[in-house]
Amino acid sequence: MSGQGANAAAAAIDFRDVVKRFLRPDRREESFLAVDRLSFEVAPGEMVAVLGRTGCGKSTMFNLLSGLIEPTGGSVRVLGHDPFRDFDWFRGKMAVVFQNDRLMPWRTAIENVELGLELLGKNEEERRAIALGWFERLGLKGHEHDYPHALSGGMRQRVSLARAFAVNPEILLCDEPFSALDELTGQRLREEYTQLVRENGKTSIFVTHSINEALQLGERILVFHRPARIALEARVAGGDRDTIRQRVLAAMDVRKAGAEETDR
Repeated sequence: MSGQGANAAAAAIDFRDVVKRFLRPDRREESFLAVDRLSFEVAPGEMVAVLGRTGCGKSTMFNLLSGLIEPTGGSVRVLGHDPFRDFDWFRGKMAVVFQNDRLMPWRTAIENVELGLELLGKNEEERRAIALGWFERLGLKGHEHDYPHALSGGMRQRVSLARAFAVNPEILLCDEPFSALDELTGQRLREEYTQLVRENGKTSIFVTHSINEALQLGERILVFHRPARIALEARVAGGDRDTIRQRVLAAMDVRKAGAEETDR
């Protein structure tokens, strides 16, 4: 099994021989395999990047992890619970940041950040104090009452990050949240995200198709092949990044000359 050797009880995330099949929409009796006996563990406080080409099953793994779909076989455990069957138990324990910021356009920036806190039953004074703290931390001060349409893409993702961190989750799930941003803005947010995760002791799963992003945001990289299974596990911390990059490229079956396509 992939991982640090932590046992299931100690792991923040534990996939064991997970299989996921979907029925083909045009042929009810046939199915296609999206996840193939996927096994890995993530330790509490660990930052793991999941890397792979489009269609390799990253999003399906993400949906299994967040409890949106149920596995066909095997088991998924997050903080010792089944995310699909115990969905309500996870409220406030996991937060998701998407490529599309998914801010509510009729709410101001600070009201968007307060949304998760409202769902957790925090009172108005407490919600506002927590939200203002994250506005300060993420460089959003002065934009509290702006609506999403008035914010740049980078500022909107800062609001999205503030909303995620505000509920103080144990686990952060990120699905390519910086891929649509310009390189400079994306780099700044990657640096800030890494710092925030480490400072607050969060467990992070970051799904990406960028090798550079995986190297920056993962202490460990899992390379997926289609259907979703681990083709390579590479530890980044303390390793030579050029060597890791070459191993990742080889695992993705991409020649060095074609790295730009995968690493955009």
